[in-house]
Order: sequence, then C-alpha cells, then structure tokens
Amino acid sequence: MLILSHPQHPWRTTVTTDGGLLADQRRALILDLVRRDGAVKVAELVDQLGVSDMTVRRDLDALARTGAVRKVYGGAVARTTTADEPAFEAKSSLAADTKAALAEAAAAQVQPGSVVAVSAGTTAYAVATRLLDVPGLTVVTNSLPVAELVRTRGDDGPALLLTGGAPTRSAALVGPLADQAIRSLHVDLLIIGAHGVSERAGLTTPNLAEAQTNRALIASAHRTVAVADHTKWGIVGLSSFAALTDLDCFITDQALPPEARTALTESCGALLLV
Repeated sequence: MLILSHPQHPWRTTVTTDGGLLADQRRALILDLVRRDGAVKVAELVDQLGVSDMTVRRDLDALARTGAVRKVYGGAVARTTTADEPAFEAKSSLAADTKAALAEAAAAQVQPGSVVAVSAGTTAYAVATRLLDVPGLTVVTNSLPVAELVRTRGDDGPALLLTGGAPTRSAALVGPLADQAIRSLHVDLLIIGAHGVSERAGLTTPNLAEAQTNRALIASAHRTVAVADHTKWGIVGLSSFAALTDLDCFITDQALPPEARTALTESCGALLLV
C-alpha cells in the first residue's frame, strides 16, 4: 500500500497499491515536485511512487517532451527560460557521481602553490572540495558556497580571495564590483562551469551579469579549464561568455555524443573524458 501526500495540497492524499497510479497522475505529482523543489532524482521518485526505475524515466521523458521539465543525468530540473536557472541547492544533488569524477580530473590540473580561480556552479563547487588539501593554494572565487567551503577549512586550507559583487539565484557574485576586482588579478588556472555548451554558442549562461563576470575570470587566467557533464551539450543560455577555442581543456563524461566530441576536439586545447 502506498500513501502519497500531494506536495502542493498536503491535505489531499492518493492511496494506491504499488504502481497503481495512472501515468497522468504520476506525472502530475512529479511535475508538482519539480516546481516545488526545482529538481527531482530518479531514485527518490522510485521510492516515493513505488514504481520501477524505467517507469520513472519514461515519465520524465514524457514531461520533457512537453517542455515541462529538462532531463539531466539522474533526474530532472525545472524547465527554465533563457533568463533564469535553478538555484544552487536545486542542482547540487543531481548527477553527484558524474560531478565527483569530473572534479577529480579537474583537481589533477591544479599545481601546489598556484593561484586558482573557481567559478560559481555546482560542478565547480565539486572541484573546490578536492582542492582543500592542495598545499600553498590560493583560491579566488565569485561563488558564495565555494567561499564558505574554503573559509570553514580555516588555516589548514587554501588562502581565500572573494571577489565581492551582488549575489544571483545561483549563488554567484556578479556585477561591476566583481568584474573590477577580477580584472586586477592574474590567476594561474580557472576552473569554470556552464549552464549550457554548444559548438556555435560556446559556453553560455542565462544571466547577463554572470556572463560578464565569467568573461572577466577568463581574461584574468593563464589557463582555462571548463567542467560540464554531457547533459549540458546542446543547451544554449541567453548569453555566451566563452568560445570553445578559448578553452585550454574541456572535461566531461563518457556519455558525450560523438558529434560533440568532434567539435570539442577540433576547438579546445584538449578534451578529457572521464
């Protein structure tokens, strides 16, 4: 017996046997959860709805075809406009294993005693968690979560320089103050994520101010390494902040489609698949 509380109307419940919900009922519940939380995970939906992994994935496919959600590795996020994106918390738990693999590969690019800039975003944050024990490191960031991560490590962790600026919904500090601070710096390596990646548009974000700050980060860096899982390929946000040719290395996962591999291999300094 499965008892489901309606996420928007907790006084309403649906009682059914395992897998007894109609497809439309399941999808309505899933959509409500996405709208409420910003994202859902397949494993959690399997437990909550009492159906198989494949049933959940078919439901997410159906919702994605209508434009109601956007599928990502391990789940789905709310379909955003080109001027918006899910909050940091909504994305942080999605594709955790893939982000961990990308983070390990990106952290291997970092030399002890260097100055490393880490952009905002959950994948870049995953990289930052691998940098806490690198000796003599200085971390420059416009990410509030990254700054808090490094700060709480204290004297045993890297030195921290926070750019300042106005926070976005994705916990990035952006705007003229951030840009001015970044333009005065010279960093050895930049680790940067993206909302979307495409051959034509390059790296993109829905936020115009964040795009400008990302451009300042790239201009300040001797080398730029982008980290993004395969689901980002083909997504185009409102504003481009880097061409593929601006990247010294692009780190992604093995599920990247062949046409994307070709485009990145021909354009970037190096393509690293993990």
